Formats: sequence, structure tokens, C-alpha cells
Amino acid sequence: MKLLGNLIWFVFGGWAIALEYIAAGLAMCITIIGIPFGLQCFKLAMTSVFPFGNTVEKSEHSGALSFLMNLIWICIGGFWIALTHLLLGAIFCCTIVGIPFGIQHFKLTRLAFFPFGKAF
Repeated sequence: MKLLGNLIWFVFGGWAIALEYIAAGLAMCITIIGIPFGLQCFKLAMTSVFPFGNTVEKSEHSGALSFLMNLIWICIGGFWIALTHLLLGAIFCCTIVGIPFGIQHFKLTRLAFFPFGKAF
């Protein structure tokens, strides 16, 4: 089921979401200060390509720095990314067939809002 879900996800928009994350990651990696944020974009891109079967857990190394980085992340665009996933999840959940895809978008909403301190 994971393979079929991931295949359908990829064909109907997963590649576009991953491409957006990769473009944002490359833009953020231009400066030295933006490299940690760019790396998180690359991790989010890999998760958004094939979200079915991926689990995200709290990292052992989460702490004050992760909290600070998440606050900066929210200010530079994480809020809008999370809002996009939230709206796409709500749209997908309007149909019975789209519910599994909506649930994956809700998972990505949580991850896009607070990516630091998570183990992908």
C-alpha cells in the first residue's frame, strides 16, 4: 500500500512540492547563515517526495537551539509552508479517496512548521 500511495502522491504533485523545497533550499544555502535552513528544506524535500511509510520522531539533540532555529524558520517562511500544507490537506480530505493524501499533508504541516529537532 505504501508503494501505491507514494507512486500516486509523486505523480499527482509530490514532485512539485519536492521541487519547491529544493529550490528554497538552494536559495537559502547561498549564504552561510542560511545553510542550516537550506539543509532542513532538503530533508523536507526528501520526505515530501515519498511521505507514505516515513516516520518523524523527536531528535535526541533537540533543545534551546532547536527552539530558536524553529522560531527563525517560522519567521522566514515556515508559517506559509505549513499553511499551504494545511490547506492542501483540507482540500484532499473533502473526498474519501483523498483522505490518505490529506493526512500526509497534515503530517507535513507539523513537520514544515517545526523542522528543527526532528529526526527524519
